[in-house]
Amino acid sequence: MCGIAGTYHWPDGGPLTTRLTAAVAHRGPDGTGQYAQVAGAGEVHLGHRRLSIVDLSPSGAQPMVSDGLALTYNGELYNASELRAELQSAGVSFRGTSDTEVVLEAWRRWGLACLPRLRGMFAFGIFDERTGELVLVRDQLGIKPLFLVRRNGGLVFASELKALAGALGGTLHVDETALVASLLYYWVPDSRCVYREAEKLAPGTWLRCRPDGSVERGRYWSIREAAERAEGAGPLDLAAVVEDSTRRHLVADVPVATFLSGGLDSSYLTALAAKHRPGISAYTIGFRAADAKFEAMPDDLRHARQVAARFGVDLHEIEIAPQVLDMLPRMVEHLDEPIGDPAAINTYLICMAAREAGVKVMLSGMGADELFAGYRKHVANVLAVRYQRVPEALRRPARAAVDRLPVASASRGYRSVRFAKRFLSFADLPEESAFRRSYTMYDRLELLDLVSPDLAGAVDTVLAEHADTYADQGLRDHVNRMCLADSRLFLPGLNLAYTDRASMAASTEVRVPFVDVEVVEAAFRLPGPRKIVGRSGKVALKQAALSILPPEIVHRPKGLFSAPLRAWMSRDLAPLVREVVDDGVLVSSGLLRREALQRLVAEDAAGQQDRAKHLWHVLTLEHWYRNATASGARDVRAA
Repeated sequence: MCGIAGTYHWPDGGPLTTRLTAAVAHRGPDGTGQYAQVAGAGEVHLGHRRLSIVDLSPSGAQPMVSDGLALTYNGELYNASELRAELQSAGVSFRGTSDTEVVLEAWRRWGLACLPRLRGMFAFGIFDERTGELVLVRDQLGIKPLFLVRRNGGLVFASELKALAGALGGTLHVDETALVASLLYYWVPDSRCVYREAEKLAPGTWLRCRPDGSVERGRYWSIREAAERAEGAGPLDLAAVVEDSTRRHLVADVPVATFLSGGLDSSYLTALAAKHRPGISAYTIGFRAADAKFEAMPDDLRHARQVAARFGVDLHEIEIAPQVLDMLPRMVEHLDEPIGDPAAINTYLICMAAREAGVKVMLSGMGADELFAGYRKHVANVLAVRYQRVPEALRRPARAAVDRLPVASASRGYRSVRFAKRFLSFADLPEESAFRRSYTMYDRLELLDLVSPDLAGAVDTVLAEHADTYADQGLRDHVNRMCLADSRLFLPGLNLAYTDRASMAASTEVRVPFVDVEVVEAAFRLPGPRKIVGRSGKVALKQAALSILPPEIVHRPKGLFSAPLRAWMSRDLAPLVREVVDDGVLVSSGLLRREALQRLVAEDAAGQQDRAKHLWHVLTLEHWYRNATASGARDVRAA
């Protein structure tokens, strides 16, 4: 895993590429390189920071230049050995054993047609000296990021947005619609970027820049099309598919470890990893007892120890008790965009601990919940369909009774009440609206009340984009419609984004075996009734996991890779909340309404509504906005 950057037909492209490459140095502390070449009437510059994982020798150094092609590549290719063998049988000679060279030679032989054949996580730029064309590519599922800015026929790109913002800050404008989207979701959808002039190359797509200034785009893989093809095709041997993906994700010339929460997904991958790499290490987290009690968090640590003991795993336990006031602004800086999920702190601290122990690669169970309907919202939305059949005369008093219940007392929170209130907030709504409301922060009226009145159009735009994405499919199955929407929105917009940025801030590569094109096909071959049975989600994956895990781990209640957010908000961060609500830049700029924020604080303090996540994200957004404007980004309200 690495950091990449570059420019094409951009003024002072060489010095700018040097600065961009330096800005992503944490992604690749093992080496650096730069390439320059004439491209028509302009120049191309490619930069690279290397995190050595496969082929640690100089033959894997980048940018890799060979016979008229230059490649700067960030990623891992899990079918490199098969592609290498095929290319060798066609007469191709290789200098080393890196997957970078496989990508370069595959491009030379097949061009764009090689892209659907690449199985892995990647983002890269490849330049053809003969044609003067630069092509940017991003992997099928959006695991690895690629940000870019186009201007006057030129282009600049980098692995992280902060690199572009640091170099171009004075010419960028904050996109208020993206900020509204971040309030709704607590993250920015992959289809949007917080700066108007910047964009994220979409998953499964490529962009070609030509010397005449023209740009061509194309899509080589679509998860929507993959899901539609898979529906009704008949189930695969899911246990075999997951094991094959896990085995491939273990290939490395450096130590590999796993995240192990004690839940199903991480336990399943850890057991499989231990089978193929006996004695592998794993990392798990615990929290201060007082915080865990207040949050009513399950004892995941006990289950992690059980899995480690059973499979001979060397378990490292990390207590998460950070100085949150100090950690919050650091994480905002690492995450590039306003992402309000405190789980990013867990990822960062675990990766830091692993890196200090000499581990460069971690395996994560991320993606299983999205693909196999493992979140509570999936079950809740299925239950909501049944709930709507209950006569209104019975539903009305139930809503009133739950509304009166507190979600927390002075000493502890009540998870069951939080879940009940959340369920009733969407249970009466139509399918798409119910699904959106089951995992987003606000309904339309709440969001309109929170933001400036002149952002009402942005609110409706963001809601319409969700509706359009949800409707953009031809699946017959309710559960798989939700899984597809999650795989296009929640997975790349939140989970993959924070995992990449938090892990790479610690110079650690995180691999996600469930987020794999073959696993995706297997997931969408399964009908909804195989995924959700009664009030249990992820049933098909549980059945597959029984091939190696004991039933008490497979069928235990869902674990949490989260943080004691309510304890932090009510104790560590309470003064900062008051400061931001009373005198923050979001309020003073007019983006957010002070009265609405004060109501959120009051509702949370009274214990009647759980607003901890809402307020955490407001703090995240406040710090991000301060940083953006301080670095020169323009506030469009003041423009």
